[in-house]
Amino acid sequence: MLILADRGFYSYDFWKDSASNGAQLLWRVPNNLDLPVLGALPDGSYRSELVPGQVKAAIKAGGRASRADGLRISVRVIEYMITNRGESETIRLVTSIADHTLAPALELAGLYAQRWEHELTFDEIETHQMHPGRVLRSRTPDLVKQEVWALLITHDAVRAFITEAADDLGADPDRYSFTRAINVIRRQVLNQAAISPLRTPQIDA
Repeated sequence: MLILADRGFYSYDFWKDSASNGAQLLWRVPNNLDLPVLGALPDGSYRSELVPGQVKAAIKAGGRASRADGLRISVRVIEYMITNRGESETIRLVTSIADHTLAPALELAGLYAQRWEHELTFDEIETHQMHPGRVLRSRTPDLVKQEVWALLITHDAVRAFITEAADDLGADPDRYSFTRAINVIRRQVLNQAAISPLRTPQIDA
């Protein structure tokens, strides 16, 4: 199992606890985190180590480097730059997968980029699919589950609609706006609901 996380979640203790459960980790970390280069690797990544912040501070203040013995966690660091968001941005990833042949830097960088698809999904449901300020209205656990499933099924249906439209044009579904798609669907549903039923012939009694 591989666990991905954004830079806001990183801490030495959280990393240590997560890794102790047997999972492999791929986390983004702040660019100001001190990660010494202990050895460059052929795929462009490099070997480094994690040390508790308070221990690093003590060493910088004149303490002995041996204070970090037994606390060092070996990691591999992947750095790359995003240039298509206006201003360029450096992405810094730390992984517990030491073997660069098993998981090359380019593949891990692409995998982390896909993590944003999940973030966008949450945003689509919470911001665009649900009305602003709306919360789950159900009052019992079973009805809450039912309401959540309804939201997820609706989102899946909208995404299926987008994928079908994109396939017809030979385009990438990710290029289509979820907001526009759901607005089109809403208008269509309302238009159909507004159609009067067929008038039935009146029969005189």
